[in-house]
Amino acid sequence: MSGHPIGRRTFLTGAGVAAFAAAGALHVKESRAQQPVPNSSGTEAPKLRAPAGACDCHHHIYDARFPFSQQGARMVPDAHLVDYRLLQRRIGTTRSVVVTPAPYPASVADNKVTLDAIAQSRANARGVAIISPTITDAELKTLADGGIRGIRFSLATANTPTPAIDMIEPLSKRVNALGWHVQINMTAEQIVAAGDLWNRLPSAIVFDHMGHMPQPMGIDHPAFTIVRRLVDKGRTWVKLSVTYDSSKVGPPTYADVNKVGRAYVQAAPERMVWGSNWPHPNETNKPNDAVLFDLLAEWAPNEATRHRILVENPETLYGFTKSG
Repeated sequence: MSGHPIGRRTFLTGAGVAAFAAAGALHVKESRAQQPVPNSSGTEAPKLRAPAGACDCHHHIYDARFPFSQQGARMVPDAHLVDYRLLQRRIGTTRSVVVTPAPYPASVADNKVTLDAIAQSRANARGVAIISPTITDAELKTLADGGIRGIRFSLATANTPTPAIDMIEPLSKRVNALGWHVQINMTAEQIVAAGDLWNRLPSAIVFDHMGHMPQPMGIDHPAFTIVRRLVDKGRTWVKLSVTYDSSKVGPPTYADVNKVGRAYVQAAPERMVWGSNWPHPNETNKPNDAVLFDLLAEWAPNEATRHRILVENPETLYGFTKSG
């Protein structure tokens, strides 16, 4: 996925101080009836109206038809594709990127839960897989044919072993030939510790969950500077999704996370995508997904910028058919 530089002024015009209510898309769709969604609190629709072709670029499916090979892993209940479609109906998205959950070990068989969801969604879904260095070229082709467009390293845990991090570079070289990216789920401290690695990767990079910038440091953390520099080079993307470990303010405002989101969008709207993180697997108290979606109006007050983040950028990064 090579970078395609886009003039930032085009997307930032009028964005700096636009009022929430004047953004031009803050209307509740009557068709989005209030209804409960599994693994999500609240029932109301978001105030923010999703544009046609809007994509949720980060969610998971858990399905007992595809059990974990890893002993002791926790299956999230009511996190099937049919449950996720209730969330889509509530917030108004029509496209999605299914990310294989971290508890599934790294084999083609363990990505079947994601491949199945993509197949059921047809042209409206793409996927991100978990793989290991032993994967064969034939298995990579199977994943590519099934709609996989990237691989994920979920290493945002204490004391991640060095061999796990050492897998990133060689696997990046292999998937780069397919036009895939590597998706990084690391703590801000881990991003800094691996600082020399990022410039060696041949493939595009996608940082999960805004890079997990901890509060109260936020954009003053050294990891934010590293990610920003990589974004400026044109091959790095950031997923704008709230992580509950990186907010001390918490719901409903997530005011500290908002500062991080705004900073990313103001700097490089052409490199941002949005994700729900449903079914919020690490949360006992599930967040309100309508509130999370409405945070986009805080990060990107300008309607054209939001369209870029929700529609155009996912088309470029994941290869969806161009809208319009």
